[in-house]
Amino acid sequence: MKKITVSKEAISKLKSLFCWVYQNELATPPKDLGDGEVVEIFTAGGEYLATGYYNSKSVITVRVLSFEKVDINSDFLEQRLQTAINKRKTISKKSNAYRLVHSEADMLSGLIVDFYNGFIAIQINTLGMEKHRNLIIELLIKLLNPKGIFDKSDAKVRKKEGIETLNGVIYGEVPQDISIKENEIKFVMSLYDGQKTGFYLDQRKNREIVSNYIEPNMSVLDVFCNAGGFGLYALQKGAKVKFVDASANALAQVENNIVINNFKECEIIKGDAFEYLTTELESGNKYDLIVLDPPPFAKTKKEAIGAIKGMKFLLSSGLGLLNPNGLVAIYSCSHHIGQKELFEVAFEASKNSKTTLEIVEYMYGDTDHPNIINIPNSAYLTGLLLRK
Repeated sequence: MKKITVSKEAISKLKSLFCWVYQNELATPPKDLGDGEVVEIFTAGGEYLATGYYNSKSVITVRVLSFEKVDINSDFLEQRLQTAINKRKTISKKSNAYRLVHSEADMLSGLIVDFYNGFIAIQINTLGMEKHRNLIIELLIKLLNPKGIFDKSDAKVRKKEGIETLNGVIYGEVPQDISIKENEIKFVMSLYDGQKTGFYLDQRKNREIVSNYIEPNMSVLDVFCNAGGFGLYALQKGAKVKFVDASANALAQVENNIVINNFKECEIIKGDAFEYLTTELESGNKYDLIVLDPPPFAKTKKEAIGAIKGMKFLLSSGLGLLNPNGLVAIYSCSHHIGQKELFEVAFEASKNSKTTLEIVEYMYGDTDHPNIINIPNSAYLTGLLLRK
């Protein structure tokens, strides 16, 4: 196995168990090292730090797989996968759909695996993990015996890594629609058409948390509703719900999910969330609960300033639409807008609207999306439940 040395800055981060080494943190440009190749990382003085894989085409040039000297082989990968599967046993009691592997958070950087009622979706988003594709698939079949595996690898990320995009069934058979259940609510989702790896599994716990505050006949507005998760929980509690999303495909899923659960008392609206909220403010309509769950506004640090402006507009609009003692749940699914930034957005919205706000709940991704202290970017999903 070839060796590389890294800068003092990288040494400090690796010793704190951070999993990335950036291009400018390599002490000397490596020679005769192929992209995707497994390497051992050392200090200039010869101290071993970690084992990972290298890609000169990526800004994140080395991604760590282990902080112990190991061979990255079939036994290593099987042990990593089995450990990840075992960690999800509690979640499997609540739902038959959950994340099995969450990249760095499961020490398998570049690999995401989701389980959907016997079917598997995978994302292999790095060249180093792509080199182990066939072995990973063999091991998933061995450990889980799935009915089918669907590749949902991210095109943009793979392009940065210098690898072609793959998408489609790669093992067994995968139907157009898959039925899943979460806390006794039924959903039909599609690996062919669904966003991300098929379904927003990371919000499972938050859907349950918010539903604990819902009572019969409450008026609920679910904005950026996607497949309708938050709104469906509200309908289960007997609330009256409006679903809003710009995607016709997402709203078709909402309609289907309402039917299979035998829910009523709802309205489905196709439209831009910002325009809709502006119109609602003019209409004088009021709600008891508003859910604001936008897509990632800040995929990079540079986008954070504009994203925060967007979040301020959403929350300010939401507060303007709330009944007295009403609740608003707002989420960020970007590491660059975390709990601290959400708090600041809420504080500004509170001042501007001259309304005191109570923080009812701090929210994060569910436990199948582990939040690792040593890996700050693993805490990408944060939320606040606020009372006006």
